[in-house]
Amino acid sequence: MILGMSLRTFTQLHVYISLIAIGAGFVVVYGMIAARRMPLLTAIFLIMTALTSLTGFLFPFKGVSPAIVVGILSLIVLVLAVIARRRSAGGAWRGTYVISAILALYFNFFVLIVQSFQKVPTLHALAPTQTVMPFKLAQLAALVLFIALTTIAFKKYRPA
Repeated sequence: MILGMSLRTFTQLHVYISLIAIGAGFVVVYGMIAARRMPLLTAIFLIMTALTSLTGFLFPFKGVSPAIVVGILSLIVLVLAVIARRRSAGGAWRGTYVISAILALYFNFFVLIVQSFQKVPTLHALAPTQTVMPFKLAQLAALVLFIALTTIAFKKYRPA
């Protein structure tokens, strides 16, 4: 039991929170590229992404795992994004906000890919050890996509 829920129910809640965070995150990145602030969706994205990491720490792991490390890094980047967002009227804070927010989204998406290759039977059959080409190509494609999105958003996002 975790927070009074079965492991299965808690896992489903964690997944729903993660998917909401990822969906909102992509809309926020679109807003950055369109030079629109989107305060409500940004708040949803940042809160849900933080909840994704925080709920991830509650799973019954022993020791430090890669998931714990990504969760810690994500929270550090999210704190930076929140601070930069409050000060993002211009200067370095604008760029800091764009990079840290999109990096937080990338961490969440990275874990989505890992979990998809672990849990989706078709993907698991393609890369059961996550050390073979289909998994590496998926992660590389995601990395290239996020670098491109960050670069475009960095150039276009100019908050009022």
